[in-house]
Amino acid sequence: MASSSLSKQKPCDSSWTPKQNKLFEKALAKYDKDTPERWQNVAKAVGGKSAEEVKRHYEILLEDLRHIESGRIPIPNYKSTGSTTNVDEEER
Repeated sequence: MASSSLSKQKPCDSSWTPKQNKLFEKALAKYDKDTPERWQNVAKAVGGKSAEEVKRHYEILLEDLRHIESGRIPIPNYKSTGSTTNVDEEER
């Protein structure tokens, strides 16, 4: 369960900046599962994180994806802002 995985995180694991997350994504694309010393390379690319931290971040990401794909995470019910109505009226 996602909540149990989050409760197992160390405090430093939860403090990923948007920049670190973007670097993490790019590093995952560059260093695939067959890359020797993958997690050390990813950690070096991200900066400020250990190989263990980036590996755990990846495991949490996979767990979240499994929950989303299984339908356990509901799709949000977004409300319309009404801006599309105005565009439609202008086109008429």
